[in-house]
Amino acid sequence: MNFLDEIKNIKSGKKELRQFAFLFGGISIALGVYFYFYGGDFLLWLVIGVVLILLGFVFPKIFLPFHKAWMTLAVILGFISTRIILTALFYLVIFPIKLFMKKDLLDEKIDKSRKSYWTPREKKEYQKIDTERQF
Repeated sequence: MNFLDEIKNIKSGKKELRQFAFLFGGISIALGVYFYFYGGDFLLWLVIGVVLILLGFVFPKIFLPFHKAWMTLAVILGFISTRIILTALFYLVIFPIKLFMKKDLLDEKIDKSRKSYWTPREKKEYQKIDTERQF
């Protein structure tokens, strides 16, 4: 799924908009409590938090553009960070392991004299423990 499709399919129902308002209201109230104990304009943050929660409860549709913008930013950042993390994982973990390995685990070398690359398995009698140890 393309990240543009993900942006188009962002859920923005009343439930999601209320959750969005409650989340930011709760964060604002938490900031107010923090500023109350450590100095700062705590009353402003408390009022903003309460107003956001009340508006989210009564008029959740007013948060639609903010919710869409926030979720679009989240999808874009997720798209970018996933590529960065997977690229770093590949080049910092998997690629160095491949460089220093002596054995060709995947049998990648092409040998034109071979008829087939099929690796036959040896037949052995089934035992109950083989169910737990499949490999």
